[in-house]
Amino acid sequence: MSEYSERLEQERARFDADLCVHDLPDIFHYWANKYPRATLNTHGYDNIVDFFVLEMDRWAGMPRRPLRAVSVGAGDCAHEIDVAKGLLARGVEDFSILCLDISEGALGRANEAIEAQGLAGRISTQVHDLNEGLPSGEFDVVIANQSLHHVVELERLFDSVCERLGDQGCFLISDTIGRNGHQRWPEARALVDEAWRWMPPRYRYNHRLQRQEDSFLDWDCSLEGFEGIRAQDILPLLLERFQPSVFLAWGYIIDVFIDRGFGHHFRQQSEWDLHFIDMVQAMDHAAITSGRISPTHMLARFQKTAPSCVHEAGIGPHEAIRRP
Repeated sequence: MSEYSERLEQERARFDADLCVHDLPDIFHYWANKYPRATLNTHGYDNIVDFFVLEMDRWAGMPRRPLRAVSVGAGDCAHEIDVAKGLLARGVEDFSILCLDISEGALGRANEAIEAQGLAGRISTQVHDLNEGLPSGEFDVVIANQSLHHVVELERLFDSVCERLGDQGCFLISDTIGRNGHQRWPEARALVDEAWRWMPPRYRYNHRLQRQEDSFLDWDCSLEGFEGIRAQDILPLLLERFQPSVFLAWGYIIDVFIDRGFGHHFRQQSEWDLHFIDMVQAMDHAAITSGRISPTHMLARFQKTAPSCVHEAGIGPHEAIRRP
């Protein structure tokens, strides 16, 4: 068995299992609602689902044929179900979303949820390996929600998006664009180590990997399967093929403290815990806006042509690429 085939089976088995992929620590929601959500609100979006809904509604509001969307790496389709419900709530009814994923197990759960929500006529699923590009057809919107960092053949996928996307279509993306394997670049690692010294020893236990980390141990998530396999290549390759019209980016070192590994230590009821998270966030944001480190989260709309790009000051798409 080739290395690719072995990794593909690892990835498929992981998502065939009924994982709680949407289950994050409470402190993550505190941070997300206080910081990234404030950035989204500034640009007219309430949350990430709302971004997808509003951008698809904008396309559907033009006098064209029914909206045809494809979602790459949809998993259990929880995101796509929320988007479909959001479109219906805004009066958009003439649309279809084709959801692609390699996991038959995840799509099986998706089909049950789609049926239960009465969306069978609007959302369909197909088992498909994104490393082969998109299936045949023309689409008005391509959706990628936390899926591109699982793709090895990014060039092939992006080239096929160019081919399948209509001239007025858009590529809507929420994804991770940091270092491969979700590791820290050296300049970001130095900031993590600084914050690490502020934490009580009992907060340094990694719940996800079940180990004590008195010194932070950066873990390469790409050693098995495709998690973060080419995350750092996503943005440069997109900019070679598309033009961004909306680009919102944030966060890097804060991820360590709000994710599943260490985030469960922090409680919203603790004043010290919230103060710590606020301090790390302030350090993170200052380092990103000054150009010392690059952001690792991206919410963006890419098109074949775009006259201008909306973004936060100092965090444009080209500034967000990590330079050696």
